[in-house]
Amino acid sequence: MKIVLDTNCLVNIIMPGSYNNDIWLAFRAGKYTLCVTNEILFEYHEILAKRYNNLIANTVLKELVETPNIERINPTFRFNLITADPDDNKFVDCAITAGATYIVSNDRHFSELRNYNFPKVDVRTLTEFLKIIKSMQ
Repeated sequence: MKIVLDTNCLVNIIMPGSYNNDIWLAFRAGKYTLCVTNEILFEYHEILAKRYNNLIANTVLKELVETPNIERINPTFRFNLITADPDDNKFVDCAITAGATYIVSNDRHFSELRNYNFPKVDVRTLTEFLKIIKSMQ
């Protein structure tokens, strides 16, 4: 299973003891493939550094890029499906190009994707994805 993880969700899964940490542990165990672009990785680092600190941001990014179940994607087309927050389109473009099963996000802007039959992008909340992960165990 391939997913694209919105930054707001990454922030919520990486800390040990967090309610959603099982998603991070499942990633580390190779239960799913995380699809990313350079643009997404840059955003991950920026937000983690602001939210926590540079050490945590660097550690998480190092783990991400060195893990075998990460897929680096280089979209050659911009779909521009999200109009309310165009910055979110980097996640959509990555998901479509990668053929990802889900985008995992708690961001309400992704609800715009329901308006499109093609390309179909399945968005799940962090809670919904946690249930999927737990059902795999």
